Amino acid sequence: MTTLSLTGVVVATVLPFDAAQEIDWASYARVIQYCAMADGISAVLVNGHAGEGGALTPQEREAVIRATRKTMNEGGQSDKPLIAGIIAQSTREAVAEAKIAKAAGANALTIFPPASFGGARTEMVVSYVKSVIDAVDLPVAIFQYPLASGYGYSTQTLLELAKLPRVIAIKEGSDTMRAYEENYAAVKAERSDLSILASNFDWFLAQLAVGSDGILSGLAALVPDDLVSLWRAGAANDLPAMRAASDKMLPLVRAIYALPRNEMYARIKVALTMMNVMASPKAREPFVPVPEVVCVRIRAALIQMGLLDAEGQPVAALVAPLDRVAVLPANR
Repeated sequence: MTTLSLTGVVVATVLPFDAAQEIDWASYARVIQYCAMADGISAVLVNGHAGEGGALTPQEREAVIRATRKTMNEGGQSDKPLIAGIIAQSTREAVAEAKIAKAAGANALTIFPPASFGGARTEMVVSYVKSVIDAVDLPVAIFQYPLASGYGYSTQTLLELAKLPRVIAIKEGSDTMRAYEENYAAVKAERSDLSILASNFDWFLAQLAVGSDGILSGLAALVPDDLVSLWRAGAANDLPAMRAASDKMLPLVRAIYALPRNEMYARIKVALTMMNVMASPKAREPFVPVPEVVCVRIRAALIQMGLLDAEGQPVAALVAPLDRVAVLPANR
């Protein structure tokens, strides 16, 4: 196993579907070129929440990993780490998914908590993650849910997970600054080498100010350059530049991350479709189409950011290179 350190901006990719809810591989190749190959993106996460990993079959998740790796390789990005999300409902399922992910070309795993983990004891969480680590020789990142969801881990649980071999990062999505600050301080005191990756866009500016080794977000699938600008400003301790980058994105962030939060990735798909990065904003059911009033807000924010022109059409500089993306097969 090659040592891997997760830092910088890690993009959680979205997955395009056609009208029949089947994967649109041509659009996916465009998505990968647009966000995963953007300057400053350090690694790529697939089959996570943004990629609707929980709604995919095991065969589809494997195909996504293979297609992503092939697209990145042919685009000169073979050295960029590819991380597979493990969204399972049992230890047996998680181990099987992890083995498939490694065989398909994943360099690391991000382990999500199963639905049974609401209020789970530390011993149960540690046993679950350890079983995956013991079965598959890959680096692992821990996915920390918002505490209000009931699936977020306590500081003590995160500390116990940090002691496991091959755990290299925590995607810190507690969704409160108090928890983020406490978890950051405690984990860094235990393991200074373990990466804390900021999440929950409402808190990015504050999280970077407290301290962070990187950002892991689906927002990077939509505005990779702007999120990289925010990260670089934070790494340079340039508060005015951080504020400027955050303020620029704010209208779009408010439109994408409005309540209900579970539709955030469907809204990102709407935006990417408006930008001609993908052909359809379809999300796999039970998601329903994003309301028109929300689409209007998204379009206005994209115009304000210069990602659409004044008439709401994609800017030529954005569209031109994407139109030349080849359709790559997802099979082996």
